[in-house]
Amino acid sequence: MSTSMIITLAVIAVIILWTISIYNNLVHLRNNRESAFANIDVQLQQRHDLVPQLVSCVKGYAQHEKTLLENVTAARTAAMSATGINDKIQAENALTQALNGLRVAVEAYPDLKANQNFIQLQNEVSDIENKLAAVRRAFNSATKELNTACQSFPNVLFAGMFGFHAEPMFEVSPTERAAINKAPEISF
Repeated sequence: MSTSMIITLAVIAVIILWTISIYNNLVHLRNNRESAFANIDVQLQQRHDLVPQLVSCVKGYAQHEKTLLENVTAARTAAMSATGINDKIQAENALTQALNGLRVAVEAYPDLKANQNFIQLQNEVSDIENKLAAVRRAFNSATKELNTACQSFPNVLFAGMFGFHAEPMFEVSPTERAAINKAPEISF
């Protein structure tokens, strides 16, 4: 075997190993991107599962508190406006019953405050949205790495042959973009 043939085989082996290395790197980057998107799915699923449950829980608790306080208020109003003895006895018994219900609820729940539940709901939603934003940033970072690798020399020579191409980032839709550019409306 001649020296030139050995050199030729060595160059071919280096090119093959180099091509394999480029391919493996592109596969690694594509898998990182897919994994990052799977993390977005996990956070979206958590948001879809958790938020309705939290809202329902807060609504139920707020309704319980609202009903309890409305019952006490209505019983008090009825007791104050009762005219006859029987009406007053009946109204005061209803007020006593409502106050007992309030007392039991306060003993069971010393912090009978729906606003705490709303604050907790707001914190949970904020936490989920922050986690979602973080995994979206990670996804975009993984996408940027893949796109850079696909578009950089010498990878660009092989990326197309291996079926790799620039992938889209996770961006807001045109409708969301219009909403982002508009000042928020705050109403109570």
